Amino acid sequence: MYIRQDDGIAFTVEGSAFYTIGDDKTIRRWKCETPLEGNIEEVVSTNISKSMLLSISHHWRDAKYATAGEVCQIWEESRAQPIRSFLWGVDSLHQLRFNYIETNILSACASDRSVILYDMREKKPLRKVVMKLKCNALSWNPMEAFTFTVANEDYHLYSFDMRNLNAPMNVHKDHTSAVIDVDYSPTGKEFVSGSYDKTIRIFEADKGHSRDIYHTKRMQRITCVLWSNDDKYIMSGSDEMNIRMWKARASEKLGIVKERERVALNSAAKLKEKFAAHPQIKRIARHRQVPRHVFNAKKELKAMVQSRARKEANRRAHSKPGTVPCVPERQKHVVREDE
Repeated sequence: MYIRQDDGIAFTVEGSAFYTIGDDKTIRRWKCETPLEGNIEEVVSTNISKSMLLSISHHWRDAKYATAGEVCQIWEESRAQPIRSFLWGVDSLHQLRFNYIETNILSACASDRSVILYDMREKKPLRKVVMKLKCNALSWNPMEAFTFTVANEDYHLYSFDMRNLNAPMNVHKDHTSAVIDVDYSPTGKEFVSGSYDKTIRIFEADKGHSRDIYHTKRMQRITCVLWSNDDKYIMSGSDEMNIRMWKARASEKLGIVKERERVALNSAAKLKEKFAAHPQIKRIARHRQVPRHVFNAKKELKAMVQSRARKEANRRAHSKPGTVPCVPERQKHVVREDE
């Protein structure tokens, strides 16, 4: 039995069992209980799909789950056949996620550079937005029903409002290679991303640049990231087959904090917040040591962006007024919205 390494496991609502998918088009259900010593864990049930399976996500309230591959399929735990299928002329869907709040809504990243929205109550997909490059992963905000963030091949992340997909609400920059995975914190105020540039970055949901970067000398390209439900830790998986656990806030003390110590930490945090705009405080707060390859890549990307802006400004200056329009940054990366 083979489980897909990227997105092949989904737990049930009560957490007593989980589902796995494999390249053999099979969905298997397993118990979470640890088998007795010497016993081999047996599969509880098996469902066979007619199409390939690349991703699975479980409904947050009901005994239903969805799979993605050649088509998006909705399954009930008690049935051997899907109760609904959605198809919108794409080769494959490589990631699927249910909405935390509007639990009948789900979205998927497709191979044709699009992000598709589905409603389980409808007979056909709702709408989709086509980007300039492919989206590798997406994550719904657990506190805002309409907001989701996608990780793109163009080194950026984009936060969308599902009610208006013509342009993203925010563009999150700083990575120097394709962004592979993204996951929100349980508060919905921050999210973590993992990239092919061997770094993990933490973004505030309403900011365009990361507040922190994590990296180690041995860690290779990131394949997946996850924010823990207690809002204290971040988990990451990388190419050298290691799982790492990071603190969500690097300077936070773990363990027991005495009353006087807690007061002192809160006072220091308030002082840093009060004088955040002071040049020296701002410089210290923003400074991060980054690997040499990231530093050089960021320097090269900055030169490329400045060169493009200079070329566009020269073209606009030597063209008829109105022929070279000024396109906002948030509209440059979306090709179209289909309904």
